[in-house]
Amino acid sequence: METNQGPLLGKRILLVEDERCVRDTLRELLRHDEHTVVEANNGAEALSLFVKNQFDLVLTDCVMPFVRGAELAARIKHLAPEQPILMITGYDIKPGRMNPVDAVLQKPFDLEGLRTAIGIVLKNLDPAPFQPA
Repeated sequence: METNQGPLLGKRILLVEDERCVRDTLRELLRHDEHTVVEANNGAEALSLFVKNQFDLVLTDCVMPFVRGAELAARIKHLAPEQPILMITGYDIKPGRMNPVDAVLQKPFDLEGLRTAIGIVLKNLDPAPFQPA
């Protein structure tokens, strides 16, 4: 992906989405830009994966069973405050104290919209890698 500041390719992304068809589509879109995608089908599973691995970006749905996207973001930010988190949702939700994500991408979106959102989140932050205990 080319942006004004160069390519954003080959990132390690934790993809959290409970709907299989949406997760499959997102995985293919992300792989188009050579990202390594680790998948979780709910927030509880994502949190377990997060504490054992390092990611350049967490891409999460908002509404999921067990642990919703905002709660997942709060738990991740507690562990790694600089971890970039991008939320995707069909709801009119904004980042803030109750939703501690770095950006929200509204559904529906296309590949360019996804690329732009990833670029904004990754360029606006200088993430310190989370080191599991």
